[in-house]
Amino acid sequence: MKILANDGISDLGKKLLEEVGFTVITDKVEQGDLATYINANQIPVLLVRSATTARKELIDSCPSLKLIGRGGVGMDNIDVSYAREKGIKVINTPASSSQSVAELVMGQLYSISRFFNDSYKNLSNSDFSVLKKNYAKGVELRGKTIGIIGFGRIGQSLASYALGAGMNVIAVDQLTEKVDIQVPIGITQKIGVSITPTSDLVSVLSEMDYISIHVPKQADGSSVIGAKEFERMKKGVRIVNAARGGVIDEKELIVALDKGIVAFAGLDVFENEPNPNSNLLNHPKIACTPHIGAATVEAQNRIGSELAELIIEEFGKK
Repeated sequence: MKILANDGISDLGKKLLEEVGFTVITDKVEQGDLATYINANQIPVLLVRSATTARKELIDSCPSLKLIGRGGVGMDNIDVSYAREKGIKVINTPASSSQSVAELVMGQLYSISRFFNDSYKNLSNSDFSVLKKNYAKGVELRGKTIGIIGFGRIGQSLASYALGAGMNVIAVDQLTEKVDIQVPIGITQKIGVSITPTSDLVSVLSEMDYISIHVPKQADGSSVIGAKEFERMKKGVRIVNAARGGVIDEKELIVALDKGIVAFAGLDVFENEPNPNSNLLNHPKIACTPHIGAATVEAQNRIGSELAELIIEEFGKK
């Protein structure tokens, strides 16, 4: 049985699948040629990350498809409901990349607190003493309050790191039950975090020194953070988006940065990937990374092995 891992798969995942007889193809097929390739090779399993989409048109064009797998959390690049209506199994790996994304966010928090991104770009071309003065007003994380919007696996993993760094956590989520977060400080301790309902987000924005977002766009496709939300934020807030492009209204983010409402932002995801707005990439108060939240060796191995286990379980039943 052939598997097309169109956006790649870890060596470990590939090895596990090949050991039980699957043929794993890691050729990158362009989106416009995907249906033709799948049909010509009678491929039943398509694995994607964020670069490849599996929309209704592809699903209708490829009767051989029996399973679509997403290496990662969000499945907004797959027409999940439609695929399942057509009898196609859809899987993802929601737990595999939580720690890697949380660690990237922590890196961004430190970066936008101490000017890492902008100072690196300017150090070789500017006067050292001038830069030292320009970047002399960094801030510390300890004692600050971080708002984590979306308190699933990634949000909770981030909370563990943030609490360990001495931050206070305001969690915002649709689920409102209190969550115990395990924080490995010496011996692992459990710290309870109460959750603010998503409907009350605007009411708690002014309490946040930092904001990290871990939710998809709203059901109607609109941003979670737009002009109304920026207006309610504490002046000088720092904000990170490692969830999905468009969760923050990018135009309104630039407005908020230029007004001083937002001091700095860290972005790992963008609208119009892989060609994000150059105004974001070039803005001196935005630190950018190219959608690498889950791009660690450890996370890729977990994703690959989890996909392999799910595929083997699915087709091992037949």
